[in-house]
Amino acid sequence: MRPDSSGNRLRSAPEPLRDVIARHGLSASKSLGQNFILDRQLLARIAAVPGPLQGQRVYEVGPGPGGLTRALLEAGATVTAVERDRRCIPALGELEEEYGDRLLIIEADALLIDERELVGDGAHVVANLPYNIGTALLLKWLAGHWPPWWRSLTLMFQKEVADRIVAAPNSDAYGRLSIAAQWRSRPQIAMRVNRSAFVPPPKVTSAVVHIVPTAEPSGVDAKVMERITEAAFGQRRKMLRSSLKSYPGATEALERLGIDPQRRAETLSVAEFVEIARLLS
Repeated sequence: MRPDSSGNRLRSAPEPLRDVIARHGLSASKSLGQNFILDRQLLARIAAVPGPLQGQRVYEVGPGPGGLTRALLEAGATVTAVERDRRCIPALGELEEEYGDRLLIIEADALLIDERELVGDGAHVVANLPYNIGTALLLKWLAGHWPPWWRSLTLMFQKEVADRIVAAPNSDAYGRLSIAAQWRSRPQIAMRVNRSAFVPPPKVTSAVVHIVPTAEPSGVDAKVMERITEAAFGQRRKMLRSSLKSYPGATEALERLGIDPQRRAETLSVAEFVEIARLLS
């Protein structure tokens, strides 16, 4: 660090991420679904998606060499980062030394973390998620009691997954993931990210999805919603009268709501699924 003209301590320009990776002998692990982003301007744009982070708490999964972590810290956040790959821990430790108690590194499997116990309520989640666990983590964070422990989710996915999250009815992308993300939260695609932004470049384009929780519809059991959508989309080419026939009371619920049992699951709106789940809860 060096002082500016007013005597305040300024941080020196950060080491290029490519150099950090080379110095620590890191390479993206295919088995862990890793793809590193080296462009600091892009990382700053991702960190800006949730809004001002000065004084905010952020939870990050899969920080890798710490590029996004630094962008979040530079935005003023206090960051808790969970990394499973122990090869990355020394590079992250250097950031921890630089930023002190504003950064906590946890070496663990993010799928096994109790986030509410670790970071409390009201944290923003910002992560370039490992591709092999991204959907599983999202479903974990969308499930359970409402309102959730997180204040917003800003997550990198393969574009195909991002499209499923925000999909509307009567589209091929619309399915269980769409409803899980939309029945009590609001997702939108914040930006598309070209494959060339990653090292190594993945085979597909990616996208950053931003999700904020909304009010939970009254009288709806989340477990019932999960089971109904699983049954309906488990055989998505079948009519509802066939796909839901094994679910007790589902046929009667369709009749009470005036929903044609010859329709297919992909034609029902999120609101219609909410009404079905409410009657069965």
